[in-house]
Amino acid sequence: MSHEAIANPTPGIGAQFWRLTKPRVVYLIVFTAMIGMLLATPGLPPPDLFIAATLGIALVAGAAAAFNCLVEQKIDAAMARTRGRPTVMGTISSSQVVIFAGIMGGLGLAILWHAVNPLTMWLTLGTFVGYAVIYTVILKPATPQNIVIGGASGAMPPVLGWAAITGDVTYQPLLLFLIIFAWTPPHFWALALYRRNEYARAGVPMLPVTHGEAFTKLHLLLYTFLLTSATLLPFASGMAGFFYLGVALVLDAAFLGYSVAIWRHYSDALAKRTFAYSIFYLAMLFAALMVDHYLAVFAG
Repeated sequence: MSHEAIANPTPGIGAQFWRLTKPRVVYLIVFTAMIGMLLATPGLPPPDLFIAATLGIALVAGAAAAFNCLVEQKIDAAMARTRGRPTVMGTISSSQVVIFAGIMGGLGLAILWHAVNPLTMWLTLGTFVGYAVIYTVILKPATPQNIVIGGASGAMPPVLGWAAITGDVTYQPLLLFLIIFAWTPPHFWALALYRRNEYARAGVPMLPVTHGEAFTKLHLLLYTFLLTSATLLPFASGMAGFFYLGVALVLDAAFLGYSVAIWRHYSDALAKRTFAYSIFYLAMLFAALMVDHYLAVFAG
């Protein structure tokens, strides 16, 4: 056995399957779905319903991530951040991934159908198809607008959470959808800018590859302005109060600062910091919505 193999042993099969689910991405998906559930009721949602919806959405999200890894093996092999995935290394076969994703996704949909409500199940299934098929298979290799159009599926979790509690979709979860939809392009284009050479080698038509760095920097800035406008809608509509507004303005100002800096004085290091901040930004924005919601409940 080589020294390299000893230093870098192959993870256990459970750890490999866990990696396929992209847990860091799923955490954010589940978190925003949970916030959607909490905002959908003036108090606390029924614990059994809350747990069932959270579990069902998490399982389907993990299944979609595993399917994405299966489809993108060639792309992942060309990317430094993904070339260690089990599907690239060959430590998990394609048939194993299909079975794993099928069981996990099927179980998640069954939980949503039987323990939550049919609307949430159908919306979650549509989200799975939107990400795993429409975005991954059709849009990503075909158009530099892939992340803009495909971002609709990534923006669905708070809608799923809201539907799980109310059995309906009103304007409030659609405002949350709009926030994540507007957030996705600047979030992902920051990553695409400092990974542009890898995307070019992989043949993926990301915006920095097809339209250049200057074009992408400008559009990242413009979408951040769009995002800032979207984050004001919960306050403007009466869905959220002044606590949320204050937090949103601070978070937006920092994001705009990063975007302007990228536009004027780009560096890969700055793009990496912007990408990291964008994840923190979304989590804190939704946390502020939750805190604001319960401040209003307690005050009432």
